[in-house]
Amino acid sequence: MTRPRTTSRDLALVATFTGVVAALGLVPAFLPPGLTVPITAQSMGVMLAGAVLGARRGFLSLVLLLVLVAVGLPLLAGPRGGLGVFAGPSVGFLLGYPVAAYVVGWLTERGGAPYRLVWGVVANVLGGIVVLYVCGIAGLALVTGLSVQAAALSSWVFVPGDLVKAVLAAVVARGVHAAYPGLLGPARRAGRTRESTSA
Repeated sequence: MTRPRTTSRDLALVATFTGVVAALGLVPAFLPPGLTVPITAQSMGVMLAGAVLGARRGFLSLVLLLVLVAVGLPLLAGPRGGLGVFAGPSVGFLLGYPVAAYVVGWLTERGGAPYRLVWGVVANVLGGIVVLYVCGIAGLALVTGLSVQAAALSSWVFVPGDLVKAVLAAVVARGVHAAYPGLLGPARRAGRTRESTSA
């Protein structure tokens, strides 16, 4: 199996969505009383990266974001940047960003063309909420010393807002894919071909 070739278009899209997620960090973060992890708009950017770019490029766009944050750029909501953010209670969510984008993208690619809103919401929820929360809760428990159960309980406050983000990201992704139907490239077409063959 040959590895997909990275083109200048791929690099431009990766950089663009790194900028999109960074721009969402300009939306003021909200820290609910008693919690240590803020509510930000950037998790919607994670969903968008996967839903629009697919697994590989979505993953790379979030890796690039974290690299830029690590070298000190204040691209996280707050604004925050530098290696210190990776020692805080939100480290699991941050490190989960690329993983979540990959899962959202992989599921989106499996959905075939054209982009379907309901499947898009499912992909966003599974990748952008379930997977991201697993990473985030593990990191929160590790850094704060909370039990996994206590860390999970404290994360439920994020769920309603993230469900709204999942729907909004799917709506935006549907519009983008309607305007640029070949954006996901061969991975989506291959998935569609496999579905047709097995039918």
